[in-house]
Order: sequence, then C-alpha cells, then structure tokens
Amino acid sequence: MDQKTIDRIVKICDHTLLKPESTWEQIRDLCDDAIAYGTATVCIPPCYARQAAAYLDGKIPVCVVIGFPNGNATTASKVFEAKDAIANGASEVDMVINVGWVKDGLYDKVLEEIKKVKEAVEGRTLKVIIETCLLTREEKIKMCEVVGESGADFIKTSTGFNAGGATFEDVALLRKYSPAHVKVKAAGGIASLEDAEKFMELGADRLGTSRIIRILKSQKHE
Repeated sequence: MDQKTIDRIVKICDHTLLKPESTWEQIRDLCDDAIAYGTATVCIPPCYARQAAAYLDGKIPVCVVIGFPNGNATTASKVFEAKDAIANGASEVDMVINVGWVKDGLYDKVLEEIKKVKEAVEGRTLKVIIETCLLTREEKIKMCEVVGESGADFIKTSTGFNAGGATFEDVALLRKYSPAHVKVKAAGGIASLEDAEKFMELGADRLGTSRIIRILKSQKHE
C-alpha cells in the first residue's frame, strides 16, 4: 500500500482505547502515538478526558464515549455524561443508542434522546453508535433515517463490545441509506490497513480502531 493511502487512513482514525482496565499510562501512550501519527482524535473513557485534553494541549481532539457500551442508561444520564465530557475538554462525543427501544419500535424516543444529547454537546461533533450486530437490516435502515433527522454528525456501526464490529456490508448500507449530511464511522474489529482502505472505499468517513497505529509501529520497527 502506498504512503498516500496510509496517510489518508491515519487522518480519519479515532485512535481508540476503551478497555475497562485502561490506565492513565496507557492513555498517555495512546495520546503520544496520536500526536506522532496525526490521527483524527483519541477515543477514550470519560474519566480520562480532562487529563488527556490537558496533556494533548490542542494537538489532537479528544473523543469520549457516553452511555457506553450498553446504551440503556437513562436519557438524563446520557445528557449529564455529554455535558460533563464537554466540560472536561472533549471535542467529540460517541453515544450508544438504546437498542431495546429500537426493538420495541420506539423510534420517537430514540430520536428525542439523540436530539437531547446533541443539544448537550453544544455544537461539538456527535456520533451515534447503533450497534449494527444487534439490529435487523430494516432496523439499521430506520436508524439511518432517525440519525439523519436528529442533527447528529455521524452514524457509527459498533461499540466493539458486542457480538460483532463493523462489516463491509453494514458500512455500505449505512452510507446508502443515510442522508448526505450524515457521515459514517466504522468501528470494531478493523484488523488491517487493507480492511481500513476498503471501509473508506465503501463510504466510511471515520474509523474507530486501536490496531492501525499498532500495525504501523510494528512495520516501522521491522
């Protein structure tokens, strides 16, 4: 793969570390790698947002997850988490939808919740994780419509904490059925530069991954 393509991939990567056992030392290393390679953001747990924002000092934006990973916290809790993340220096927020509400057909409640979180982030970037591995094709298509109506900036495939992550089929479907103003983020299980390139070709505007920088670092050492 040529360097120009690699550079394009890196620039749309949310360099991610969301494991429950993540330490500040690991988050700091993630930030160092993000600066060195020029990723889109670091995507981290909320408890490290303030430290990471101070450490990065504007060099790389901080992305924080809320309602993560299950999505079934109350709307009030998600709104508080979003406001807290912004207060702590986050520039982007990735929220998990209430999948149970989707299964119940309560799309109006899902839409209302996303709108409230969008209001809470006060103009910052909001990505909506719909957890594609848990949805039917019809539910995914409906969520493209809901996210489009909500004012959110991105529709995102996955948390990476459930039965599956991003698939080529899902990214193509989200791009096909989402309005033009909604961007697509593929996340979960992106294992190679070739996969990353394919996701881009299918319409992914952002990639959530912990592996791409790791691969580049290992290639550099070799």
